[in-house]
Amino acid sequence: MQRPILLALALAVSPGPAITQGAAPPPGVEPGSGTTDVARARDALEQGKALPLVDILKIVQDQVDARIIEVEFEEEGDHYVYEFELITPDGRLLEAKADPVTGRILEVGEDSDDD
Repeated sequence: MQRPILLALALAVSPGPAITQGAAPPPGVEPGSGTTDVARARDALEQGKALPLVDILKIVQDQVDARIIEVEFEEEGDHYVYEFELITPDGRLLEAKADPVTGRILEVGEDSDDD
């Protein structure tokens, strides 16, 4: 489960378009192919279809009383969504989805995913 955490780190370190400068895609992934969370997020950021992850993280942290433990950048139909797995102070797992363009939290609920 390191891929989502790496996405969070990669996007949090470089909050703007500089995220792509000097960054090589993983082996077997064509630049801009969108086949990984990082590539999809980078492409969406460059195209103005997503805010930098650091901005979204702040919104989620300000509105949900839980610690973020995993981040994924998913394509849902014709749009993207940031998906967060969180843990509450009492140990419950939550899942939150946020619109990457506006940062608006779309939903928060109990995490039903067991992986």
